[in-house]
Amino acid sequence: MSLAEVLAVLMVLAVIVALMAGYQVALTLAGVSLIFALFGDALGVMRFAILGALPQRIFGVMTNEVLLAIPLFIFMGVMLERSRIAEDLLETMGRLFGTLRGGLGFSAVIVGTLLAAAKGVVGATTVTMGLIMLPAMIRFGYDPRLAAGTVAATATLAQIFPPATVLVLLGDQLGNSYQAAQLSKGVFAPQSLTVSDLFAGALVPAFTLVLLYLLFLVAVAVFLPKASPALPPDPKAPHGFAMAHRLAEVLAAPLVLIVAVLGSILGGIATPTEAASIGAVGAILLAACKASLPTLLRPVCETTAQIVSMIFLILIGATMFSLVFRALGGDDMVHRALTNLPGGPAGTVLAVMLAMFLLGFVMDAFEIIFVVVPIVAPTLLTMPGVDPVWLGVMMAVNLQTSYMHPPLGPTLFFLRGVAPPQITTRHIYVGIIPFVLIQLFALTVLWFVPGLATGLPHAIYGH
Repeated sequence: MSLAEVLAVLMVLAVIVALMAGYQVALTLAGVSLIFALFGDALGVMRFAILGALPQRIFGVMTNEVLLAIPLFIFMGVMLERSRIAEDLLETMGRLFGTLRGGLGFSAVIVGTLLAAAKGVVGATTVTMGLIMLPAMIRFGYDPRLAAGTVAATATLAQIFPPATVLVLLGDQLGNSYQAAQLSKGVFAPQSLTVSDLFAGALVPAFTLVLLYLLFLVAVAVFLPKASPALPPDPKAPHGFAMAHRLAEVLAAPLVLIVAVLGSILGGIATPTEAASIGAVGAILLAACKASLPTLLRPVCETTAQIVSMIFLILIGATMFSLVFRALGGDDMVHRALTNLPGGPAGTVLAVMLAMFLLGFVMDAFEIIFVVVPIVAPTLLTMPGVDPVWLGVMMAVNLQTSYMHPPLGPTLFFLRGVAPPQITTRHIYVGIIPFVLIQLFALTVLWFVPGLATGLPHAIYGH
Protein backbone atom coordinates (compact mmCIF):
# COMPACT_ATOMS: atom_id res chain seq x y z
CA MET A 1 0.00 0.00 0.00
CA SER A 2 1.43 3.36 -1.04
CA LEU A 3 1.70 6.43 1.20
CA ALA A 4 -1.17 8.09 -0.67
CA GLU A 5 -3.42 5.09 -0.07
CA VAL A 6 -2.48 5.07 3.62
CA LEU A 7 -3.60 8.69 3.78
CA ALA A 8 -6.89 7.76 2.05
CA VAL A 9 -7.59 5.07 4.67
CA LEU A 10 -6.66 7.43 7.50
CA MET A 11 -8.98 10.07 6.04
CA VAL A 12 -11.93 7.66 6.16
CA LEU A 13 -11.11 6.68 9.74
CA ALA A 14 -10.75 10.35 10.73
CA VAL A 15 -14.23 11.09 9.35
CA ILE A 16 -15.77 8.19 11.30
CA VAL A 17 -14.05 9.23 14.54
CA ALA A 18 -15.16 12.85 14.11
CA LEU A 19 -18.75 11.80 13.44
CA MET A 20 -18.81 9.57 16.52
CA ALA A 21 -17.45 12.51 18.53
CA GLY A 22 -20.53 14.49 17.53
CA TYR A 23 -19.21 16.92 14.92
CA GLN A 24 -21.52 18.14 12.15
CA VAL A 25 -21.49 15.82 9.15
CA ALA A 26 -21.05 18.29 6.29
CA LEU A 27 -18.36 20.29 8.08
CA THR A 28 -16.58 17.07 9.12
CA LEU A 29 -16.44 15.80 5.54
CA ALA A 30 -15.17 19.11 4.18
CA GLY A 31 -12.79 19.87 7.08
CA VAL A 32 -11.14 16.45 7.21
CA SER A 33 -10.77 16.47 3.42
CA LEU A 34 -9.09 19.88 3.50
CA ILE A 35 -6.64 18.76 6.22
CA PHE A 36 -5.67 15.60 4.34
CA ALA A 37 -5.34 17.55 1.09
CA LEU A 38 -2.77 19.74 2.86
CA PHE A 39 -0.98 16.65 4.21
CA GLY A 40 -1.00 15.02 0.78
CA ASP A 41 0.43 18.11 -0.88
CA ALA A 42 3.10 18.50 1.82
CA LEU A 43 4.14 14.85 1.41
CA GLY A 44 4.14 15.12 -2.37
CA VAL A 45 1.52 12.41 -3.00
CA MET A 46 -1.13 14.76 -4.45
CA ARG A 47 -1.45 18.37 -5.58
CA PHE A 48 -3.53 20.76 -3.50
CA ALA A 49 -4.45 22.56 -6.72
CA ILE A 50 -6.85 19.71 -7.52
CA LEU A 51 -9.35 21.39 -5.20
CA GLY A 52 -9.71 23.99 -7.95
CA ALA A 53 -12.14 21.51 -9.54
CA LEU A 54 -14.49 21.81 -6.54
CA PRO A 55 -16.45 24.93 -7.67
CA GLN A 56 -17.27 23.32 -11.00
CA ARG A 57 -18.45 20.15 -9.24
CA ILE A 58 -20.63 22.15 -6.87
CA PHE A 59 -22.09 24.04 -9.84
CA GLY A 60 -22.88 20.68 -11.43
CA VAL A 61 -24.69 19.57 -8.29
CA MET A 62 -26.74 22.75 -8.06
CA THR A 63 -27.78 22.63 -11.72
CA ASN A 64 -28.68 18.93 -11.69
CA GLU A 65 -32.30 18.67 -12.85
CA VAL A 66 -32.81 15.33 -11.09
CA LEU A 67 -31.85 16.81 -7.71
CA LEU A 68 -34.36 19.61 -8.25
CA ALA A 69 -37.02 17.05 -7.29
CA ILE A 70 -35.66 16.96 -3.72
CA PRO A 71 -36.89 20.39 -2.52
CA LEU A 72 -40.22 19.89 -4.31
CA PHE A 73 -40.90 16.48 -2.73
CA ILE A 74 -39.83 17.79 0.69
CA PHE A 75 -42.13 20.81 0.29
CA MET A 76 -44.97 18.43 -0.60
CA GLY A 77 -44.32 16.29 2.48
CA VAL A 78 -44.05 19.22 4.90
CA MET A 79 -47.20 20.84 3.50
CA LEU A 80 -49.16 17.61 3.93
CA GLU A 81 -47.83 17.24 7.45
CA ARG A 82 -49.07 20.74 8.37
CA SER A 83 -52.49 20.29 6.73
CA ARG A 84 -53.75 17.66 9.27
CA ILE A 85 -54.37 15.01 6.61
CA ALA A 86 -52.29 12.55 8.66
CA GLU A 87 -54.30 13.23 11.81
CA ASP A 88 -57.58 12.49 10.02
CA LEU A 89 -56.16 9.28 8.56
CA LEU A 90 -54.86 8.04 11.92
CA GLU A 91 -58.12 8.79 13.70
CA THR A 92 -60.31 7.09 11.09
CA MET A 93 -58.08 4.02 10.67
CA GLY A 94 -57.87 3.67 14.44
CA ARG A 95 -61.66 3.53 14.65
CA LEU A 96 -61.88 1.11 11.72
CA PHE A 97 -59.40 -1.48 13.04
CA GLY A 98 -59.27 -0.63 16.73
CA THR A 99 -61.83 -3.19 17.85
CA LEU A 100 -59.62 -5.97 16.46
CA ARG A 101 -56.83 -7.38 18.62
CA GLY A 102 -53.73 -5.57 17.37
CA GLY A 103 -55.95 -3.18 15.41
CA LEU A 104 -54.13 0.00 16.36
CA GLY A 105 -50.87 -1.57 15.16
CA PHE A 106 -52.50 -2.46 11.82
CA SER A 107 -53.78 1.11 11.57
CA ALA A 108 -50.30 2.49 12.19
CA VAL A 109 -48.80 0.36 9.41
CA ILE A 110 -51.53 1.22 6.88
CA VAL A 111 -51.42 4.94 7.63
CA GLY A 112 -47.61 4.86 7.65
CA THR A 113 -47.70 3.32 4.17
CA LEU A 114 -50.05 5.98 2.84
CA LEU A 115 -48.05 8.79 4.41
CA ALA A 116 -44.81 7.31 3.07
CA ALA A 117 -46.16 7.30 -0.48
CA ALA A 118 -47.59 10.80 -0.08
CA LYS A 119 -44.81 12.51 1.88
CA GLY A 120 -41.45 10.84 1.37
CA VAL A 121 -40.13 12.54 4.53
CA VAL A 122 -39.30 10.42 7.59
CA GLY A 123 -39.08 13.16 10.19
CA ALA A 124 -42.53 14.61 9.56
CA THR A 125 -44.15 11.16 9.51
CA THR A 126 -42.43 10.08 12.74
CA VAL A 127 -43.45 13.21 14.62
CA THR A 128 -47.05 13.04 13.42
CA MET A 129 -47.52 9.36 14.29
CA GLY A 130 -45.60 9.73 17.53
CA LEU A 131 -47.86 12.54 18.71
CA ILE A 132 -51.15 10.86 17.77
CA MET A 133 -50.83 7.08 17.52
CA LEU A 134 -48.30 6.40 20.28
CA PRO A 135 -50.30 7.94 23.17
CA ALA A 136 -53.43 6.11 21.98
CA MET A 137 -51.64 2.75 21.90
CA ILE A 138 -50.26 3.29 25.42
CA ARG A 139 -53.64 4.48 26.74
CA PHE A 140 -55.35 1.30 25.56
CA GLY A 141 -52.76 -1.05 27.09
CA TYR A 142 -50.27 -1.79 24.31
CA ASP A 143 -46.82 -2.97 25.32
CA PRO A 144 -44.64 0.18 25.20
CA ARG A 145 -41.91 -1.66 23.28
CA LEU A 146 -44.33 -2.91 20.62
CA ALA A 147 -45.99 0.50 20.32
CA ALA A 148 -42.70 2.38 19.96
CA GLY A 149 -41.24 -0.16 17.54
CA THR A 150 -44.35 -0.19 15.34
CA VAL A 151 -44.52 3.60 15.07
CA ALA A 152 -40.78 3.98 14.42
CA ALA A 153 -40.66 1.22 11.80
CA THR A 154 -43.72 2.35 9.86
CA ALA A 155 -42.48 5.96 9.84
CA THR A 156 -39.27 4.86 8.09
CA LEU A 157 -41.28 3.40 5.22
CA ALA A 158 -40.98 6.92 3.80
CA GLN A 159 -37.37 6.01 2.91
CA ILE A 160 -38.28 3.11 0.62
CA PHE A 161 -41.67 4.05 -0.84
CA PRO A 162 -41.54 6.36 -3.85
CA PRO A 163 -41.17 9.35 -3.88
CA ALA A 164 -38.56 8.78 -1.16
CA THR A 165 -35.70 11.28 -1.15
CA VAL A 166 -33.29 8.37 -0.66
CA LEU A 167 -34.43 6.87 -3.98
CA VAL A 168 -33.99 10.19 -5.78
CA LEU A 169 -30.45 10.62 -4.46
CA LEU A 170 -29.58 6.95 -5.07
CA GLY A 171 -30.94 7.18 -8.60
CA ASP A 172 -28.72 10.18 -9.32
CA GLN A 173 -25.55 8.65 -7.82
CA LEU A 174 -26.08 5.16 -9.29
CA GLY A 175 -26.98 6.62 -12.68
CA ASN A 176 -23.60 8.37 -12.84
CA SER A 177 -21.81 5.24 -11.58
CA TYR A 178 -23.60 3.00 -14.10
CA GLN A 179 -22.51 5.16 -17.01
CA ALA A 180 -18.93 5.27 -15.68
CA ALA A 181 -18.93 1.47 -15.31
CA GLN A 182 -20.08 0.97 -18.91
CA LEU A 183 -17.55 3.44 -20.27
CA SER A 184 -14.78 1.61 -18.40
CA LYS A 185 -15.79 -1.55 -20.26
CA GLY A 186 -15.63 0.21 -23.63
CA VAL A 187 -19.38 0.78 -24.05
CA PHE A 188 -19.53 4.29 -25.54
CA ALA A 189 -23.32 4.30 -25.96
CA PRO A 190 -24.15 3.47 -22.34
CA GLN A 191 -27.60 2.61 -21.06
CA SER A 192 -29.03 4.88 -18.39
CA LEU A 193 -30.41 4.23 -14.93
CA THR A 194 -33.05 6.77 -13.94
CA VAL A 195 -34.88 7.67 -10.77
CA SER A 196 -38.04 6.35 -12.45
CA ASP A 197 -36.39 2.91 -12.72
CA LEU A 198 -35.68 2.90 -8.99
CA PHE A 199 -39.19 4.11 -8.15
CA ALA A 200 -40.67 1.22 -10.11
CA GLY A 201 -38.13 -1.24 -8.67
CA ALA A 202 -38.83 -0.23 -5.08
CA LEU A 203 -42.61 -0.63 -5.14
CA VAL A 204 -42.90 -4.42 -4.82
CA PRO A 205 -40.15 -4.74 -2.15
CA ALA A 206 -41.78 -1.88 -0.21
CA PHE A 207 -45.17 -3.59 -0.19
CA THR A 208 -43.45 -6.86 0.74
CA LEU A 209 -41.97 -5.09 3.75
CA VAL A 210 -45.41 -3.78 4.74
CA LEU A 211 -46.82 -7.31 4.49
CA LEU A 212 -44.05 -8.64 6.74
CA TYR A 213 -44.79 -5.92 9.31
CA LEU A 214 -48.47 -6.85 9.31
CA LEU A 215 -47.71 -10.57 9.64
CA PHE A 216 -45.49 -9.81 12.64
CA LEU A 217 -48.27 -7.81 14.30
CA VAL A 218 -50.77 -10.61 13.62
CA ALA A 219 -48.36 -13.09 15.23
CA VAL A 220 -48.02 -10.83 18.29
CA ALA A 221 -51.81 -10.48 18.54
CA VAL A 222 -52.23 -14.26 18.41
CA PHE A 223 -49.39 -15.37 20.70
CA LEU A 224 -49.07 -12.34 23.00
CA PRO A 225 -52.61 -10.95 23.18
CA LYS A 226 -51.89 -8.78 26.22
CA ALA A 227 -49.26 -6.87 24.25
CA SER A 228 -51.79 -5.61 21.66
CA PRO A 229 -55.33 -5.66 23.08
CA ALA A 230 -58.48 -4.71 21.20
CA LEU A 231 -60.15 -1.39 21.91
CA PRO A 232 -63.51 -1.39 23.69
CA PRO A 233 -66.42 -0.58 21.35
CA ASP A 234 -67.23 3.12 21.08
CA PRO A 235 -71.00 3.67 20.70
CA LYS A 236 -70.35 7.23 19.46
CA ALA A 237 -68.09 6.09 16.62
CA PRO A 238 -69.59 6.05 13.10
CA HIS A 239 -70.71 2.67 11.74
CA GLY A 240 -71.83 1.22 8.45
CA PHE A 241 -72.42 3.77 5.70
CA ALA A 242 -71.27 6.66 7.90
CA MET A 243 -67.94 4.93 8.50
CA ALA A 244 -67.54 4.11 4.81
CA HIS A 245 -68.25 7.73 3.91
CA ARG A 246 -65.73 8.99 6.46
CA LEU A 247 -63.11 6.50 5.21
CA ALA A 248 -63.60 7.57 1.60
CA GLU A 249 -63.38 11.20 2.67
CA VAL A 250 -60.00 10.88 4.42
CA LEU A 251 -58.50 8.51 1.82
CA ALA A 252 -59.46 10.57 -1.22
CA ALA A 253 -56.88 13.33 -0.81
CA PRO A 254 -53.72 11.25 -0.25
CA LEU A 255 -54.72 8.64 -2.83
CA VAL A 256 -55.36 11.27 -5.52
CA LEU A 257 -51.98 12.85 -4.79
CA ILE A 258 -50.18 9.48 -4.81
CA VAL A 259 -51.78 8.47 -8.12
CA ALA A 260 -51.00 11.86 -9.66
CA VAL A 261 -47.34 11.79 -8.67
CA LEU A 262 -46.43 8.12 -9.06
CA GLY A 263 -48.83 7.53 -11.93
CA SER A 264 -47.30 10.33 -13.97
CA ILE A 265 -43.78 8.99 -13.31
CA LEU A 266 -44.44 5.29 -13.90
CA GLY A 267 -46.67 6.05 -16.88
CA GLY A 268 -43.88 8.02 -18.55
CA ILE A 269 -46.00 11.19 -18.60
CA ALA A 270 -43.62 13.21 -16.41
CA THR A 271 -40.08 13.02 -15.10
CA PRO A 272 -39.63 12.76 -11.31
CA THR A 273 -38.84 16.49 -11.17
CA GLU A 274 -41.98 17.39 -13.12
CA ALA A 275 -44.04 15.00 -11.00
CA ALA A 276 -42.59 16.57 -7.86
CA SER A 277 -43.91 19.95 -8.99
CA ILE A 278 -47.33 18.35 -9.54
CA GLY A 279 -47.15 16.96 -6.01
CA ALA A 280 -46.15 20.32 -4.54
CA VAL A 281 -49.05 22.12 -6.23
CA GLY A 282 -51.43 19.32 -5.22
CA ALA A 283 -50.30 19.57 -1.60
CA ILE A 284 -50.92 23.33 -1.66
CA LEU A 285 -54.46 22.80 -2.99
CA LEU A 286 -55.20 20.12 -0.38
CA ALA A 287 -53.85 22.31 2.39
CA ALA A 288 -55.99 25.21 1.19
CA CYS A 289 -59.07 23.03 1.62
CA LYS A 290 -58.10 22.05 5.17
CA ALA A 291 -56.59 25.21 6.68
CA SER A 292 -55.68 28.83 6.07
CA LEU A 293 -53.00 28.71 3.40
CA PRO A 294 -51.27 32.05 4.22
CA THR A 295 -50.58 30.92 7.79
CA LEU A 296 -49.13 27.62 6.54
CA LEU A 297 -46.99 28.82 3.68
CA ARG A 298 -44.22 30.60 5.59
CA PRO A 299 -43.46 27.84 8.16
CA VAL A 300 -43.63 25.20 5.41
CA CYS A 301 -41.14 27.13 3.26
CA GLU A 302 -38.84 27.67 6.25
CA THR A 303 -38.85 23.97 7.19
CA THR A 304 -38.31 22.95 3.56
CA ALA A 305 -35.37 25.34 3.25
CA GLN A 306 -33.79 23.94 6.43
CA ILE A 307 -34.08 20.31 5.31
CA VAL A 308 -32.91 21.00 1.74
CA SER A 309 -29.98 23.09 2.99
CA MET A 310 -28.90 20.24 5.26
CA ILE A 311 -29.02 17.71 2.41
CA PHE A 312 -27.13 19.87 -0.09
CA LEU A 313 -24.54 20.98 2.46
CA ILE A 314 -23.80 17.29 3.14
CA LEU A 315 -23.61 16.73 -0.63
CA ILE A 316 -21.09 19.57 -1.04
CA GLY A 317 -18.96 18.19 1.83
CA ALA A 318 -19.17 14.70 0.32
CA THR A 319 -18.14 16.08 -3.08
CA MET A 320 -14.99 17.52 -1.52
CA PHE A 321 -14.32 14.26 0.31
CA SER A 322 -14.71 12.27 -2.91
CA LEU A 323 -12.38 14.63 -4.79
CA VAL A 324 -9.56 14.30 -2.23
CA PHE A 325 -10.13 10.56 -1.76
CA ARG A 326 -9.75 9.97 -5.51
CA ALA A 327 -6.71 12.25 -5.69
CA LEU A 328 -5.07 10.04 -3.05
CA GLY A 329 -5.79 6.93 -5.13
CA GLY A 330 -8.54 5.71 -2.83
CA ASP A 331 -10.91 4.72 -5.62
CA ASP A 332 -8.26 2.49 -7.25
CA MET A 333 -7.55 0.91 -3.87
CA VAL A 334 -11.26 0.21 -3.31
CA HIS A 335 -11.55 -1.23 -6.83
CA ARG A 336 -8.65 -3.64 -6.19
CA ALA A 337 -10.00 -4.60 -2.79
CA LEU A 338 -13.49 -5.33 -4.13
CA THR A 339 -12.35 -7.29 -7.19
CA ASN A 340 -10.04 -9.44 -5.06
CA LEU A 341 -12.69 -10.44 -2.53
CA PRO A 342 -13.58 -14.17 -2.47
CA GLY A 343 -16.95 -15.29 -3.76
CA GLY A 344 -16.97 -13.34 -7.02
CA PRO A 345 -19.65 -10.70 -7.63
CA ALA A 346 -21.98 -12.19 -5.00
CA GLY A 347 -19.30 -12.06 -2.32
CA THR A 348 -18.40 -8.48 -3.27
CA VAL A 349 -22.00 -7.24 -3.15
CA LEU A 350 -22.50 -9.04 0.18
CA ALA A 351 -19.40 -7.35 1.62
CA VAL A 352 -20.61 -3.92 0.49
CA MET A 353 -24.09 -4.55 1.93
CA LEU A 354 -22.55 -5.56 5.26
CA ALA A 355 -20.30 -2.49 5.27
CA MET A 356 -23.25 -0.18 4.54
CA PHE A 357 -25.28 -1.79 7.33
CA LEU A 358 -22.45 -1.31 9.82
CA LEU A 359 -21.82 2.27 8.67
CA GLY A 360 -25.46 2.94 9.43
CA PHE A 361 -24.56 2.85 13.13
CA VAL A 362 -22.45 6.01 12.74
CA MET A 363 -23.70 7.65 9.51
CA ASP A 364 -27.18 8.33 8.15
CA ALA A 365 -28.51 7.37 4.73
CA PHE A 366 -27.66 10.65 3.00
CA GLU A 367 -24.04 10.51 4.14
CA ILE A 368 -23.65 6.91 3.00
CA ILE A 369 -25.20 7.71 -0.40
CA PHE A 370 -22.95 10.70 -1.00
CA VAL A 371 -19.72 9.22 0.39
CA VAL A 372 -19.81 5.44 -0.05
CA VAL A 373 -21.97 4.79 -3.12
CA PRO A 374 -19.85 6.83 -5.61
CA ILE A 375 -16.77 4.90 -4.46
CA VAL A 376 -18.10 1.31 -4.57
CA ALA A 377 -20.88 1.45 -7.18
CA PRO A 378 -18.73 1.84 -10.34
CA THR A 379 -16.82 -1.33 -9.42
CA LEU A 380 -19.95 -3.30 -8.49
CA LEU A 381 -21.71 -2.34 -11.71
CA THR A 382 -18.84 -3.64 -13.87
CA MET A 383 -19.32 -7.13 -12.43
CA PRO A 384 -21.37 -9.70 -14.34
CA GLY A 385 -24.90 -10.35 -13.12
CA VAL A 386 -25.22 -7.16 -11.03
CA ASP A 387 -28.41 -5.44 -12.19
CA PRO A 388 -28.32 -1.69 -11.40
CA VAL A 389 -31.99 -1.53 -10.37
CA TRP A 390 -31.63 -4.55 -8.09
CA LEU A 391 -28.47 -3.08 -6.57
CA GLY A 392 -30.18 0.27 -6.00
CA VAL A 393 -33.20 -1.26 -4.29
CA MET A 394 -30.95 -3.49 -2.16
CA MET A 395 -29.05 -0.40 -1.06
CA ALA A 396 -32.29 1.48 -0.35
CA VAL A 397 -33.70 -1.28 1.88
CA ASN A 398 -30.32 -1.59 3.60
CA LEU A 399 -30.11 2.16 4.16
CA GLN A 400 -33.60 2.16 5.63
CA THR A 401 -32.22 0.26 8.61
CA SER A 402 -29.80 3.13 9.28
CA TYR A 403 -32.82 5.21 10.26
CA MET A 404 -33.80 2.67 12.90
CA HIS A 405 -30.86 1.02 14.58
CA PRO A 406 -29.20 2.62 17.59
CA PRO A 407 -27.35 4.63 18.62
CA LEU A 408 -27.74 7.26 15.87
CA GLY A 409 -30.93 6.25 14.05
CA PRO A 410 -32.70 9.56 13.28
CA THR A 411 -36.16 8.00 13.64
CA LEU A 412 -35.35 6.99 17.21
CA PHE A 413 -34.41 10.58 18.08
CA PHE A 414 -37.52 12.00 16.41
CA LEU A 415 -39.70 9.55 18.33
CA ARG A 416 -37.89 10.14 21.63
CA GLY A 417 -38.64 13.85 21.27
CA VAL A 418 -42.43 13.41 21.00
CA ALA A 419 -43.05 10.17 22.93
CA PRO A 420 -45.19 10.31 26.10
CA PRO A 421 -43.42 9.95 29.47
CA GLN A 422 -44.35 6.25 29.72
CA ILE A 423 -42.10 5.51 26.73
CA THR A 424 -38.42 5.34 27.68
CA THR A 425 -35.39 5.28 25.41
CA ARG A 426 -34.96 1.61 26.30
CA HIS A 427 -38.52 0.87 25.13
CA ILE A 428 -37.75 2.48 21.77
CA TYR A 429 -34.39 0.73 21.31
CA VAL A 430 -35.73 -2.71 22.29
CA GLY A 431 -38.99 -2.28 20.41
CA ILE A 432 -37.28 -1.55 17.11
CA ILE A 433 -35.17 -4.75 17.14
CA PRO A 434 -37.86 -7.09 15.66
CA PHE A 435 -38.49 -4.63 12.84
CA VAL A 436 -34.78 -4.32 12.01
CA LEU A 437 -34.66 -8.13 11.84
CA ILE A 438 -37.71 -8.08 9.55
CA GLN A 439 -35.92 -5.66 7.24
CA LEU A 440 -32.83 -7.86 7.18
CA PHE A 441 -35.09 -10.80 6.30
CA ALA A 442 -36.65 -8.72 3.50
CA LEU A 443 -33.14 -7.91 2.28
CA THR A 444 -32.34 -11.64 2.24
CA VAL A 445 -35.50 -12.40 0.26
CA LEU A 446 -34.57 -9.66 -2.23
CA TRP A 447 -31.09 -11.21 -2.54
CA PHE A 448 -32.49 -14.58 -3.58
CA VAL A 449 -35.47 -13.23 -5.56
CA PRO A 450 -34.10 -10.24 -7.50
CA GLY A 451 -37.20 -10.26 -9.69
CA LEU A 452 -39.04 -8.51 -6.86
CA ALA A 453 -37.01 -5.41 -7.75
CA THR A 454 -36.43 -5.88 -11.47
CA GLY A 455 -39.78 -7.31 -12.57
CA LEU A 456 -41.86 -4.13 -12.58
CA PRO A 457 -39.25 -1.86 -14.25
CA HIS A 458 -38.72 -4.48 -16.94
CA ALA A 459 -42.47 -4.79 -17.48
CA ILE A 460 -42.99 -1.01 -17.67
CA TYR A 461 -39.84 0.19 -19.42
CA GLY A 462 -38.65 -2.99 -21.12
CA HIS A 463 -35.10 -2.92 -19.71
